[in-house]
Amino acid sequence: WAFAKAGVEAPRLFEAISEASLPRLADFNAQGLANIAWAFAKAGVEAPRLFEAISEASLPRLADFNAQGLANIAWAFAKAG
Repeated sequence: WAFAKAGVEAPRLFEAISEASLPRLADFNAQGLANIAWAFAKAGVEAPRLFEAISEASLPRLADFNAQGLANIAWAFAKAG
């Protein structure tokens, strides 16, 4: 999140985060899912596998998202395309 917010380009770091996150997304809470989606979208990092996995992990938990989380994840998916 911090790298994306600061506008720091770190493609290798984002790639490593994506790979490390994929098998753990079931452990993320709603805020964590929204945050990682937001960070990748804000940084302009293309990560279709990660976004697909975030989508799958988020669907059964939509009731757990607060209004800000829903807005953030919707923005992230819209931005990521």
